[in-house]
Amino acid sequence: MNLPAQINGVENASLPPRPLHLAIGMFDGIHRGHRAVIDAAVQTARSGGALSGVLTFWPHPSALFRPDQPTRLIQPPDTKARMLAGLGIDVVITQPFGPGLAAIEAEDFLPWLVRALPHVSAVYVGANFRFGRGRRGDVAVLVAAGQRLGVQVFSAPRVSLDGEPISSTRIRARLEAGDMAASNSLLGYTYFAHGIVAPGKRLGRTIGFPTLNVPWAPDLRPRLGVYVVRIAPAPTVPGATSGWLPAVANYGVRPTVETATEPRLEVHVLGPCALGEGDHVKVEWLRFLRPEMKFPGLDALQGQIARDRDDARAYFDR
Repeated sequence: MNLPAQINGVENASLPPRPLHLAIGMFDGIHRGHRAVIDAAVQTARSGGALSGVLTFWPHPSALFRPDQPTRLIQPPDTKARMLAGLGIDVVITQPFGPGLAAIEAEDFLPWLVRALPHVSAVYVGANFRFGRGRRGDVAVLVAAGQRLGVQVFSAPRVSLDGEPISSTRIRARLEAGDMAASNSLLGYTYFAHGIVAPGKRLGRTIGFPTLNVPWAPDLRPRLGVYVVRIAPAPTVPGATSGWLPAVANYGVRPTVETATEPRLEVHVLGPCALGEGDHVKVEWLRFLRPEMKFPGLDALQGQIARDRDDARAYFDR
């Protein structure tokens, strides 16, 4: 599966002269609700031999309106692009979000888009999509503009779980709480990290628990602590991951042996492991075991790690 074409800004789009079905949104996390919008664009485009696309934005609008307290994002843009490829999208347009875009009146948004992308034949949004200056635009404004311009507008109803709508905000809260069961249910897939195994201080080896040090700096940090995970070589194409190894991981600042300025992801595989330094890996987060804590010494730390390992093995032996 090939990655979709990546375009920075609608003004730089040079697309084939085929009808374009465009899903629009921030799509942070690409959760189950987002996929209802994206899948509609993909399926309708395929049925008519058209192109399917996503128009998303970077940075998050909060970086402009709340620069001191921007929304922390679940995924970086490159991860989002790979996931979109797995959904069958042909082209991803990332529109820089700045004062100029924020100042466009709601009624002028679709005309602006059609001028830049003249082959747009349909747009797809979520029922709660808001746009334009002051966020005045809603689905009704899009529909009215679409009728004037000959562009169809499709609105996907919100997807709910446990009686509440699924949202990126709801997922962020569960990740920050370490609630992986809820996070993964809301996402519709298992939360994951990508990274290239780097040299560590090899302390784990000296106490009998060698780890893979995976540099990873998410914008939105999950709760610091110990997790049941699984690890595999990162796929070269979306959706192709195989060779999973059961593991336990610590994500934190290692207060017993040092106080790191940034959290680290360290993965201990529960069995033979051929992975090593330089390997690009994917780590899926399955269950939160305990918060990170400071122990009085290495013996106490070693004993707790042994218990964490046993808890992780019990998870996989269920």
